[in-house]
Amino acid sequence: MKAIIVGGGIMGLSAAWALRNLGASVTLVEQGALPNPLGSSVDDHRLIRYPYGAARGYTRMVHAAYDAWEVLWRDLGVKLQIETGTLVLSGKDDNWAAQSRETLQAEGIQFEALEPAQLQAAYPFLDPDGIVEAFRCEHGGLLRAQAIIGSLKHWLLDHGIRLLSNQQVVAVDAEAGSVRLADGESLQADCVLVAAGPWTNRLLPELGDAARPSRQTVVYLEPPAEMVAAWYRAPMLLDIGGQSGFYAVPPRVCGDGMRLGLKIGDHSFGNTADPSADREPSQDEIDAILAPARRRLVGAEGYRVAQAKTCFYDVQPEEKFQFRRLGPRGYALCGSSGHGFKFGPVLGHSMAMAMTERAEMAEVARWISGEILAPNPNTPGPNTPGPNTPDHIIPVPASASDSKG
Repeated sequence: MKAIIVGGGIMGLSAAWALRNLGASVTLVEQGALPNPLGSSVDDHRLIRYPYGAARGYTRMVHAAYDAWEVLWRDLGVKLQIETGTLVLSGKDDNWAAQSRETLQAEGIQFEALEPAQLQAAYPFLDPDGIVEAFRCEHGGLLRAQAIIGSLKHWLLDHGIRLLSNQQVVAVDAEAGSVRLADGESLQADCVLVAAGPWTNRLLPELGDAARPSRQTVVYLEPPAEMVAAWYRAPMLLDIGGQSGFYAVPPRVCGDGMRLGLKIGDHSFGNTADPSADREPSQDEIDAILAPARRRLVGAEGYRVAQAKTCFYDVQPEEKFQFRRLGPRGYALCGSSGHGFKFGPVLGHSMAMAMTERAEMAEVARWISGEILAPNPNTPGPNTPGPNTPDHIIPVPASASDSKG
């Protein structure tokens, strides 16, 4: 089978990896460089974590995500992931942490509740005042996003995938399985997958409801000297259930010597804008990101802004990933909504299973959207939540060393 993939972020690259391991011939087209500095997947890190509010489908999908990342690490020959654990906080009128706790309990995922005194002792950079609930999960951590994209690129090149960078797709023909490039060239295949992130609705306006571009800002901070050591021991921090919540990614030193800074962001969605336009964050955007974090930090005035960046998400109103059929030879993955990176390899594999007709498209799409559950690996014995549970779409994908393609 021949496939064309439009978009060189984590979703497009993961789909190319999975299709190659299923024996397909793949051409991937990226409008910018690879990695593309404007892409949603390109920053020092993205997060993998189990707490997901009431979204039980995505909580359980994290099991499959971890399995798929392990297969990818085996193929790449390097593990670009750092486990930190996950700390969840909530304040008054915030039910996200409580919903997460209930879902984790239902799924058999262990966590430890923390009293204010324990919180302050373990994490001296946090002010416990106003924190109503806190708990810590052993699992969760950092995915080295930019390094992953670069490593995937080289793996694909080494395995015969045709990568066309700095080539813009201007039209997709889902009936014919073809795309037209800005220079007039047409590419033909058995199927086309569009994974263009926040540029999706420019190429496929009919998907605008599921891929609204949202301007986001992240800020890297230098903590005061007396807090540096504590931050380097800290887990990722999620305080995202309120009207003005935030998340914090702790600093780390990687095995290769790369230093990853303390990053602050939020999970609220910004104004619709052009993802190819101005990327310089304004002072107002920086202040809006830092305001909720400063309420939680001891000595907040001692933190210095080292860098601020703007990226774009493609947002679906309910934050459910969308795997859509465009026509007899066309597919699209959109609506990653800022929380998709952690699922890149497992979604790539699941889409590849559907595109090669090894799994039912409708079931794959429902599972990707979080609407149906995979079997729970924490529950011994038969565990089938319903007759339509697609356990056949979530096997650990084969690596290149296992593939005959």
